[in-house]
Amino acid sequence: MTVVHDDEFGEITVKKHPRSQHIKISIATDGRLRASMPTHASVRSLTLMIHNSRDEIRAMLDTHGPSTIYEEGMQIGKSHSLLVQQGSSLSIRRQQLKLIVTLPSGTLLDSPAVQDKIRAEVRKILRKEASHYLPRRLKVLASNLGCTYERVRFSHASTRWGSCSNNGTISLNIALMNLPFELIDYVLVHELCHTKQMNHSISFWKLVESADPEYVVHRKTLKLHTPTI
Repeated sequence: MTVVHDDEFGEITVKKHPRSQHIKISIATDGRLRASMPTHASVRSLTLMIHNSRDEIRAMLDTHGPSTIYEEGMQIGKSHSLLVQQGSSLSIRRQQLKLIVTLPSGTLLDSPAVQDKIRAEVRKILRKEASHYLPRRLKVLASNLGCTYERVRFSHASTRWGSCSNNGTISLNIALMNLPFELIDYVLVHELCHTKQMNHSISFWKLVESADPEYVVHRKTLKLHTPTI
């Protein structure tokens, strides 16, 4: 089985089938992307398809699995909370550290249209927080580990907290800002260790443990959270 690594989407497993006529990308049960393709198709043709279909793949990932349902008083990232009030028309605005949702009579907070509008604003909040906090924290942890990386990029692909490419690009999900700080550190350490070990070998986990002695607990706790926004 071949594995292709994408800077944004992480590892994509590839299976070739004699009966396949086209390249098809889908989501496996573990939330990762997989590709099926004809036996004669090249990996280069797959990477080209991924490059030309990023918006479609992002949309597919966004609709995979349950999305967060936003409720009054919910904490958003590290700085904002959701406030609901009644008004004459639907509006969503940020004021200081509040995301204020104004609902007209008869409109429910959990309606899909309202939730979509809230989600769009949440993405903006999380991306801003992520861009301020994560690169600085990553730099500190990298120095402690003696790791180097080329660059950091942000995404909100819903199935992955982070990934590290072969060329040293670390991709981080902006939903990390919804996690406790110790779990954020675990994810950052995990991806930094991949700059030295592009696998999950014993050597990899020993490197993780050197920076996060409680990584087993953190790894287990992280599974209770979802990176969906």
